[in-house]
Amino acid sequence: MIHRHAAKLIVVLSFSCSFFASSVYAAELLMFREHGCSWCEKWDEEIGEIYPKTTEGKAAPLRQLNIHDPIPEYVAKNGLVHFSPTFVLVDDGAEIGRITGYPGEDNFWWFLEELVKKM
Repeated sequence: MIHRHAAKLIVVLSFSCSFFASSVYAAELLMFREHGCSWCEKWDEEIGEIYPKTTEGKAAPLRQLNIHDPIPEYVAKNGLVHFSPTFVLVDDGAEIGRITGYPGEDNFWWFLEELVKKM
């Protein structure tokens, strides 16, 4: 009886570890922003609500970060983030590319599409 429970526990722990390991290195879109950023607010109005529902949003979920907080090492090695908003597409723990500033709705989608193609 104990062995069967131990085997189940091992299976559950193995699944949990593989799930969390894959989610750590999953693709995501980092949005560096700061309080009072009018371009960030414009992005929120034009893109924010629909982004998670798009193909890009499902492939690379959005994670918002404060531009003044320490940035992840895999982003910092490609240069600091100086402008708000800056969007950084990462996949498998590596930066794919950046969109500095918010270039408007149409251009944002075009730039993001080009970055996603590189994944």
